[in-house]
Amino acid sequence: MPYIAPEVVQEVKRMDLLTYLKNYEPYELVHFSGNTYTTKTHDSLKISNGKWMWWSRGIGGRSALDYLIKVRDYTFMEAVETLAGLAGVKPPVSLPAEKQTKKLLLPEPCHYQTRVVSYLRGRGIDREIVDFCLRTGRVYESGRYHNAVFVGRDREGKPRYAAIRGIMTDFIGDASGSDKNYSFSIPAEGNSRKAHLFESAIDLLSYATLLKMDGQDWRAEHLLSLAGVYQPAKEITQSKVPVALSRFLKEHPEVQGIVFHLDNDRAGRSATEAIRTVLPEKYHTENEPPAGGKDCNDALCIRLGIGITGREKQRGNQKESSERSSVR
Repeated sequence: MPYIAPEVVQEVKRMDLLTYLKNYEPYELVHFSGNTYTTKTHDSLKISNGKWMWWSRGIGGRSALDYLIKVRDYTFMEAVETLAGLAGVKPPVSLPAEKQTKKLLLPEPCHYQTRVVSYLRGRGIDREIVDFCLRTGRVYESGRYHNAVFVGRDREGKPRYAAIRGIMTDFIGDASGSDKNYSFSIPAEGNSRKAHLFESAIDLLSYATLLKMDGQDWRAEHLLSLAGVYQPAKEITQSKVPVALSRFLKEHPEVQGIVFHLDNDRAGRSATEAIRTVLPEKYHTENEPPAGGKDCNDALCIRLGIGITGREKQRGNQKESSERSSVR
């Protein structure tokens, strides 16, 4: 039976996954945001602060050894030999930070969109609005895990951002390489002087549904999701306008008024106050939080008599918790 000295095993256990990928598989490493990375093969596997977690499978660890065994299906001996260089692994190579390019990796779409349609309809979203989002590529169902994918595009129609939400699970995340400058939005059909702001894509679609229910044209004014609400600076006047809003206003100079529909919680209220404070004075702002419940989707469900219980309610309460810490 092959033998590897205990001190060699201890040594390879010290190697974290980020170090391993940078040195031995730089082509597999994808920068996600900040100090968080993911991999090309598994976009739900996140690496941060010396730890890694494969969210879609619910497994994680600290070391590269854990990764090779749990994710790559190496035997313990194969993993140790690989990391120790006993299997002819090439010498480490450097990975210059400037060569790390941000490329959006969208999940492959499912051939059928039945689950995402049922999911959105179950949240009260109007069928015409759902069909519009599917037809324009703003929303689709992923093939492998059947998640709902909400896509943000630039002015040329190129996908630049994607929020991923579990339909049958509590998974929440952004697609690898997402650029929050281009969050989910539905611009007005014509030139509109008003933009409406929401924390999430679901809230945006819920508000559009409420407009339609009231007999109003839901395409008459700009609708923009902020992909989560950032934490204001300790000194509120030092806060920054969210990048998605800043980019949108530059591309739509005709906008003069901004209406806030952020959540009825401390984070939403604080964010509304901070953003209104630091926006240029030329913009007229209005604060119109949801009429009932925590957010716009709650308000819609209450109006339709749809109960949100169990896992759906948990998803609703957690829908942006993973984003607030990273939105700038």
